[in-house]
Amino acid sequence: MNDSPAYGLVDSGGGRKLERFGKFLLDRPCSQAIWRRALPESEWQRADAFFDRDKGLNWQGREKLPPEWTIKVEGIAFRLSSTDFGHLGIFPEQRASWRWIGERVRAAGRPVSVLNLFAYSGGSTMAAALAGAEVCHLDASQGMVEWARHNAELNGLKARPIRWIVDDAHKFMNREIKRGRRYDAVVLDPPSFGRGTRGEVYKIERDLPVTLDLCRRLLSNAPVFMLLSAHTPGVTPIVLQHLLEDALAGAGGSFENGEMLLEGPGSAPPTQTPPPRPVPSGCFARWNATP
Repeated sequence: MNDSPAYGLVDSGGGRKLERFGKFLLDRPCSQAIWRRALPESEWQRADAFFDRDKGLNWQGREKLPPEWTIKVEGIAFRLSSTDFGHLGIFPEQRASWRWIGERVRAAGRPVSVLNLFAYSGGSTMAAALAGAEVCHLDASQGMVEWARHNAELNGLKARPIRWIVDDAHKFMNREIKRGRRYDAVVLDPPSFGRGTRGEVYKIERDLPVTLDLCRRLLSNAPVFMLLSAHTPGVTPIVLQHLLEDALAGAGGSFENGEMLLEGPGSAPPTQTPPPRPVPSGCFARWNATP
């Protein structure tokens, strides 16, 4: 396995993004990047592998990549692998959120239980657990839950209190409510469209308000935070905050919202001025129980 510590955005534009994941430079689609590229074509040609969706889902140069490798982002180790869909097992635009989760858990000054829904490869789970939280990690994909468990081992968290759940989110949440289980914090990154373990269809425009109402019912009597993110076109930071405000009406606290960004530094050639432009990659809204 090839290990290297860093992620960084190198350049973007023309519907593409050039990113460094440890030792490897990758060129992948980026529909938001409709501006001009800052770097010459010669720099883009240095990419180890190229992914496109023009004629199906295709990697070029995939054979130059190892079956898997690791990087560290925000002090969290991730196992990466080039999937057939162009994903690698990490969404680095979430790194500011991982930092915020760790800060909120540590600032609580007491044991905190966190529910992480639609949890993918577990970045938020690792951030919370590394800060000392007890975590329930849920995803509808058995494969992704296994990937997250592997990440937990990479981060020395195998023995920490993390529950690994493969289930449909709403079904699980309703069962947790009936069981009387409650959580001090909830993190969720719902898909635009997804399927549960038994083929249940999730559509964010229809189902997210229901999900958030269930989240509110699962909050403990001494909640710490809720963090909602999304990658759905048309779902803006203000939309997410309005939804959180509806679900948490009367709960007090404070709300924030913003865009998630892919950013450098450290990956661009030393001669590049200015540094890479940040690339918007979804949005977030969050609630802090402490005003």
